Amino acid sequence: MLIISGRQANPAVLADEWGLNRVQREVVQRMAASGEEFVYPSPELLQFELKMRDHLVRSAIALYESGIAFSTFENSRANPVYWDRTELGGFRLRTGVPPSQGIINIFQEGRKYATECATAMVIILYHAVLQSIRREDFERMFADILLYDWRYDQDLDLRTTRTTTFLPGDILYFANPDHNPDKPQWQGENAVDLGRGMYYGHGAGIRDAESMIEFLNEQRRHGATRSAYLVPQATRPGFAYLFPYDNKRPQVRFEQQAMEMSSRITARIGSLFWEW
Repeated sequence: MLIISGRQANPAVLADEWGLNRVQREVVQRMAASGEEFVYPSPELLQFELKMRDHLVRSAIALYESGIAFSTFENSRANPVYWDRTELGGFRLRTGVPPSQGIINIFQEGRKYATECATAMVIILYHAVLQSIRREDFERMFADILLYDWRYDQDLDLRTTRTTTFLPGDILYFANPDHNPDKPQWQGENAVDLGRGMYYGHGAGIRDAESMIEFLNEQRRHGATRSAYLVPQATRPGFAYLFPYDNKRPQVRFEQQAMEMSSRITARIGSLFWEW
C-alpha cells in the first residue's frame, strides 16, 4: 500500500501526473500492490526516492557496461591517478581528488578497475547519490571514500530490511549455502533489482532470478544438495536522510541567515515592537 500525506495513492494517477518513466512506474506499482505500507509525509519525498531509484538502476547498468572486471581482493586494481590500493585490496581516494571525480572515473575507465561484488554495489550507490544530490554536498559528505567490501560512509544511511516486496533500485542478495569452499567469492551474489525481473550482479552480469540461481549453483561444492536462493531482504540508502540535499531543491544557507539575524537587535514590551 502506498500512502502519501495520509492518503492512499493511485499509482496510475501518479504515473500520469508526475510523468514517471518505466522504472519509476514499476516502483509505485509494486508499492501500491504490496501488503506492506510505504508511507510518505509529502509527495516531494517520494519523488526524490523515485529519482534516486531510477539512478540506481541506471548506475548499475552503466557499471556493467564500463568494463570493470570481477576479482577477489587479492587481485583487485584501480586507476592510480584517482585511487590508492590498500593492503587489503580496497581503494582509498587519493589526497586532493574530489570524490565525485573518483567515482565518475570508475564508470569512464572501468577497464582499469577490478573488484568483487560487494564493493561494486557500494560504487553504484555512490554514483546514484552523486546524480541525485547537489555536487557541493556530495564533495563535502563523502570527502574520504574507502571502497572495500561493504565499508561505506555513514551518510549513505544504508538500511537492510526484511521484506519480500522488492523494488527497482533495491540491493538484494542471492545466498549460496553450499558454495565451493575453494571459491568463497561465490558464497552469494549481491545484485541490484533492475525491474522487469532482471538483476545486475558484478561477476554474474545481468540475469533473471532463475539464471542467477543457476549461475551460483554451478559454483557449489561436490555433492551439494542445497540450491542458491534469493534472501527475503533489501538494502536501501536513506532516501529521507538524503532528501534535504536533493539537487532539485534550493540550498538554504543557514550560516548566512544566522549572521543576518544576529546583526539585529529586537525588543518587545507588551504590544510594542522595536528592531534596530
